[in-house]
Amino acid sequence: MNTISVPGSAVTRRASREASRPCATGWERDKHSMMEPDAKIYVAGHQGLVGGAIWRRLQAAGFGNLVGRSLEELDLRDQAAVTAFFERERPDYVFLAAARVGGIRANNTFPAEFIYDNLMIEANLIHQAYRHQVKKLLFLGSSCIYPKLCPQPMKEEYLLDGKLEPTNEPYAVAKIAGIKMCQSYNRQYGANFISLMPTNLYGPGDNFDLLDSHVIPALIRKFHQAKVTGASEVPVWGTGTPRREFLYVDDLADACLFLMQHYDDGEIINVGVGQDLQILEMAEQVAAVTGFSGRIVLDPSYPDGTPQKLLDVSKINALGWQARTPFTEGLQKTYEWFCQSPWARQT
Repeated sequence: MNTISVPGSAVTRRASREASRPCATGWERDKHSMMEPDAKIYVAGHQGLVGGAIWRRLQAAGFGNLVGRSLEELDLRDQAAVTAFFERERPDYVFLAAARVGGIRANNTFPAEFIYDNLMIEANLIHQAYRHQVKKLLFLGSSCIYPKLCPQPMKEEYLLDGKLEPTNEPYAVAKIAGIKMCQSYNRQYGANFISLMPTNLYGPGDNFDLLDSHVIPALIRKFHQAKVTGASEVPVWGTGTPRREFLYVDDLADACLFLMQHYDDGEIINVGVGQDLQILEMAEQVAAVTGFSGRIVLDPSYPDGTPQKLLDVSKINALGWQARTPFTEGLQKTYEWFCQSPWARQT
């Protein structure tokens, strides 16, 4: 059904008020400026894998006026609660790292939660950032926004050029909506909201639940458990042939700070390492890091997902940023963190 905007209606009056707000001028004035050392910075999702890494990176860079809220303290799906939070805190900058995330099984099992939760989180935070004159917002998307059969490596301009991977389509659609929302607010209101697309992530603070985690944390826990119990083999879902790119989460956090300081373009930008490997190769390296010496058994009854996911990172490399953590080093750091976490005691 088409909606008609009638002159003088409540909808038209509200749109007119928002379009005429003076905050857009402030945004234009603050574009291209560096974050001030005493700026109030809100990290949405600061207790998660990505948000936690961003929080650590900001602290290391000398930013001390950080704001974070747990899910128990602030449900980002609740519009009224988010509005009250922005009214009270009035952050200068926002890193939008909060999201419902998970592996193939979680995406297949809970598609409604993946699209609803992510749409609500994005809509609430982006809109309130606009209403409360946030100087700059960084939105974290995902490499799953690109078409399933996308040319490799995936360039930013390939967005919406084909059908998405069905196993995570609801999540991808929500992330694409967040990108388009940022771009729309930039165009209509003069906001400075940027969107970056990270590749597959891993690192300290990840979710190691075997039912809904991503591939690397799931395999770390599987191989560790097999080593502890003396199991002779470990199953790995799928054929092992898909190729994936993996970025250490602290490198992503470094890229987030870099882009917040040096990037003001509304077009999306990829963040990755520019190299990929087969799932089987990755599993073999995880086994070596954990000390498992048994056999890896592939289970092709599980879906593989997209055949290859490799980002073209020439755009961010040209700006002067590159990932620095070698894959084996990142795996070792992640495994060391896992061994000291409650996850290791659950095996």
